[in-house]
Amino acid sequence: MLLNGKAPRLLAGTLGLGLMLSGCAGSGNSDSGAGNAGKTKTLAVTQIVEHPSLDAVRDGLKEELDVLGYIEGENLTWTWQSAQGNPATAAQIAQKLVGDQPDAIVAIATPSAQAAASATQDIPIIFSAVTDPVDAKLVASADAPGGNVTGVSDLTPVGEHLDLIKRISPNVAKVGVIYNAGESNSVSLVRLLKAGASDRGLTLEEATATNTAGVSSAAESLVGKVDAIYVPTDNTVASALEAVLQVGYDNQLPIFAGDNDSVERGAIASLSFDYAGIGRETAKVVDQVFKGGNPAEIPVVYPDTLELAVNKGSAEKMGVTVPAEVLSEAKQVFE
Repeated sequence: MLLNGKAPRLLAGTLGLGLMLSGCAGSGNSDSGAGNAGKTKTLAVTQIVEHPSLDAVRDGLKEELDVLGYIEGENLTWTWQSAQGNPATAAQIAQKLVGDQPDAIVAIATPSAQAAASATQDIPIIFSAVTDPVDAKLVASADAPGGNVTGVSDLTPVGEHLDLIKRISPNVAKVGVIYNAGESNSVSLVRLLKAGASDRGLTLEEATATNTAGVSSAAESLVGKVDAIYVPTDNTVASALEAVLQVGYDNQLPIFAGDNDSVERGAIASLSFDYAGIGRETAKVVDQVFKGGNPAEIPVVYPDTLELAVNKGSAEKMGVTVPAEVLSEAKQVFE
């Protein structure tokens, strides 16, 4: 279940400039607003980078649009472009999409949402998987966005993540975090991590990477300084997660993550949202806009349900034994 509000709560036990284009290009705009359900709608989707969580958002969006009656090739024109992790490319994509004048733009992840918001104040923008839309200056407030932008957040429950790290590795006192300081969503998360770590008597050690090539060296810089590494929902680091995992394997250093797709890839554990579900909630906001809803008056949606995932095999490779109690609570256990 997803609710409007700012604080996710834990439900125990359930816990370069190359562009990629997918879909059909439209041959012109349709009328928008209420009463036009039978007319073709044009939706442009821009995504900062391809990795499992964001891809799940896109797929969930498309699936739910089908359920809501927006069928590509019948009454929906759908375009999708990836910026391949490059903010400059995201800005170029946004400018192109605005020039195409779609009925709405869906922007997946903070950099793409910021690029789209900078490109137009007229076309409705529905963001998805944006950590802190207020801090990213996308909306005036969560309850009353106030402009042409609204959407669905994936604000990470970092306090619960730190508690999970302590449950699995009770002796952890120093936690390293790797992030791209150029991503406003990551800066917001690290600010929350600092507060959460302080409340729990933990020390936080930061390492930054401006691009995927720098992720491995950032991870290496934490070896010997921390007892565990936490990888937030940072698009740069997520794209190079295997480099961080290798440092964990080589140095018996536990790696935890902010999303469950990273656990499937090799991080020890996470409490995360269903990112396909975030995509489905995004489709519902798109539906409101297609029916004439004003983004300025549509509150931001925040996920409410968390799912626990554990990678038992990776934990063993990093010298960690996951407590049986934690394993029993996990919705997903990877061997």
